[in-house]
Amino acid sequence: MKKSFILFAFSTQVIFAQNVSQKLDDATKNLMNSPMAVSSSLSLYVADESGNLVYDYQGNKGLSTASTQKIFTAAAALETLGKNYTYKTTSAYSGTLSGGILNGNLFITSNGDPTLGSWRYEGYKPENFKQKLLDAIKKAGITKISGDLIIDDSYFDHQTIPGGWPWDDLGNYYGAGVWGVNWRENQFDININGTEFKSFSYPLANIKWLNDLKTAGTSDQSLIFTAPHSEVALINGNLPAGKVTTVSGSVPNPPLQLGVEVQGWLKDSGIDFSGKVMTNTQMEIEGKKPFEFPKSNIVLTYQSPTLDKIIYWFLRKSVNVYGENLIKTLGKEKKGNPSFKSGIAFLKEFWKSKGINPNMINFADGSGLSPQNYVSAKAEVQALLYAKKQAWFESYYEGFPTQDNGMKMKSGTMRDTKSYAGYHTSKDGKKYVYSIIINNYEGSGSTELQKILNILK
Repeated sequence: MKKSFILFAFSTQVIFAQNVSQKLDDATKNLMNSPMAVSSSLSLYVADESGNLVYDYQGNKGLSTASTQKIFTAAAALETLGKNYTYKTTSAYSGTLSGGILNGNLFITSNGDPTLGSWRYEGYKPENFKQKLLDAIKKAGITKISGDLIIDDSYFDHQTIPGGWPWDDLGNYYGAGVWGVNWRENQFDININGTEFKSFSYPLANIKWLNDLKTAGTSDQSLIFTAPHSEVALINGNLPAGKVTTVSGSVPNPPLQLGVEVQGWLKDSGIDFSGKVMTNTQMEIEGKKPFEFPKSNIVLTYQSPTLDKIIYWFLRKSVNVYGENLIKTLGKEKKGNPSFKSGIAFLKEFWKSKGINPNMINFADGSGLSPQNYVSAKAEVQALLYAKKQAWFESYYEGFPTQDNGMKMKSGTMRDTKSYAGYHTSKDGKKYVYSIIINNYEGSGSTELQKILNILK
């Protein structure tokens, strides 16, 4: 009797798996045979929690992923750096301090903290850093600075944008670059009424604007164009007439932006400062020797939120600048080279060492914004399965958003690309790990892919 029951249970499981597989196959083929998918490519891979195959439709095929690329970067960072890893921003001074007068320069440097001045973390907002810095300067006894304010942004190399990012993206908030010193996630907001600038989230340092906006339509169809170190920004496209629209862009020089704001803080707090604001990169641009950060006279050491909290927002709100910062951090920490090329090479080596075929993970950046990323659905599932077995998994999983269909999964959206990757437990307790990617679909890729994934519910 016992043997018969086991055989019955096993048969039921096999039939159930066949039903799910058949339904996935039918839905997938219906999608790919539709007129909207004439030039489309699809990669779909579904496994159970043990890694056993449930369904595979061209799962080995590498496609442009958009933001599901982040699942690789986040997992590698949590394992390699540790969930309690923190970034540090440090202030110190050179010269001598006597009678409250600093006869030297005040310095601020960082190892690339992407959260410095972010609005996302309680206790770590711009006003928190401002207060801690001013309190530390006053505690040191400084009432007057006779020298300059130096922002030492030399921790990373000079390339702030990954190669291959489209020019249309660079000036927009999601196309912000990565610097040795970052500030406010390197993002600003403009409130625009029709085509008229009304206000900025904060004053931008040294930026002149070319405004080619036109009023048309009912939604934001504008683009901002800025380039690293440029003092000219362009905005064009269309905005609705008769109402205020908030448009977000990327700061062309975050270290300088921080320096200019600190200059204002010093003045407002009664600390006498009449010097210049300089960055080490600017010194190099001008052909001058960059300043050396003081080894002593430390005024403040300011720590970021822990990495698990950074990963939460990286996945939950798809913050691209975090991904590229992590790539540079991994390159610097593990290869001694903070270039994008070095960090991306490390990321690929990491996942190759976990058993993923390197031909299925052609990374171009850490966030998925580059259309040159080509990853297969099977590789994404393998990464998710690996993460599920690790001690840091809870920190990883917590960041996955809940999508419109109620499933907890990371999404990716880019022109001609839609993707989903995640975990789901069905109503009858079956646990699935899955990835689905479509390129060049002419309709609502989001709607169609979610219809397929709903079969797992």
